[in-house]
Amino acid sequence: MNQNVVDEDYRARGLDQNKATRLADWVDELAAVPLLCQPGTEWHYSVATDVLGRLVEIWSGQSLADFFEQEIFGPLGMVDTGFCVPADQIHRFSSLYRPTSGAVMGAKSPPVNPLKDRDPGLLLLDSMTTSPYFQAPTFQSGGGGLVSTMGDYCRFCQMLMNGGGLDKARLLSPKTIEYMRLNQLPNGADLAAMGQAVWSETNYEGIGFGIGWAVVIDPVKANIVASVGEHHWGGAASTFFWLDPKEDLFVVFLTQLLPSSTYPLRRELRAQVYQTLLD
Repeated sequence: MNQNVVDEDYRARGLDQNKATRLADWVDELAAVPLLCQPGTEWHYSVATDVLGRLVEIWSGQSLADFFEQEIFGPLGMVDTGFCVPADQIHRFSSLYRPTSGAVMGAKSPPVNPLKDRDPGLLLLDSMTTSPYFQAPTFQSGGGGLVSTMGDYCRFCQMLMNGGGLDKARLLSPKTIEYMRLNQLPNGADLAAMGQAVWSETNYEGIGFGIGWAVVIDPVKANIVASVGEHHWGGAASTFFWLDPKEDLFVVFLTQLLPSSTYPLRRELRAQVYQTLLD
C-alpha cells in the first residue's frame, strides 16, 4: 500500500502482484519479511490469503489449481472457473479498463488512450484478445487471479447461503459457515478500531471481519442499509458481492473498471436492493 517500511521491503523483494514464480517459492521469500504488527493487535489488507493457499497445497499434496477443480469447482458445477481461459472460450472474455484522469475529473479533453474514438474516457488495461489470462500462470494465488462468470460465482454464493452445500455436493458444514460469518476481531472490535478506517470507498466503522470476508456488526455505525451479519467483499475491478442470511439473499455485482474505488457504487447498490424488499 506504499505506506510504511514493510511495504517497501515487499517491493524491494519483488513480492508484488506481478508474480513470475511458484507459490511455494514466493511464500518462502515472504517469510523473510518482518510482520507489520503483532498478531491480533491490528488488521491490515495483506497477502494472508495467498499464504493460506500455500497451506492448502501442503495439506492436500496438490497444486492449488488441482485442489480447486477437484474439491470446489467440479463438485459445484462451476464449469467456467479456473486460473486461465481455455482457448475455445476466449471469445467470452471481457476487457478491463481504467477511466482516464479527464473522465474522472470531468475535463473537456481527456488524454489520448488506446480506445481512441470508441470511448475517449477509458484506458484499456487488459484486452479481450491479448490478455495474460489466456495462459496458465506460474503463480497460483490463494488470494486472487481466477477467471469466472457470474453464473459460476452465483453457484458458489448459493452454496454458502445453503450452509455449505449445493445440489448433491457438500463442501462445508452449516456450523462452519455459521462460524465464518462471526466477527473474529479481538473483543468484538470493528475494522476501524483495528487500524483500517476506510478501504476503497467503504467506511469500516461498524464492520468486523470473519473468515475471509467483512461482516456487518452495526449497520447504524457503518451508515449503511444492511442486516447485522451480512458479509461481503469487493474486487479490484469495482466488483462486489454480499450475502445476507436474514433476508435470504445474495448479490453479485460485476464491472470492468480499475481501481476498485472508480465509482462509489457499493453503498448505493445496497440501498437500491434493500429498498425493493417488501416482505
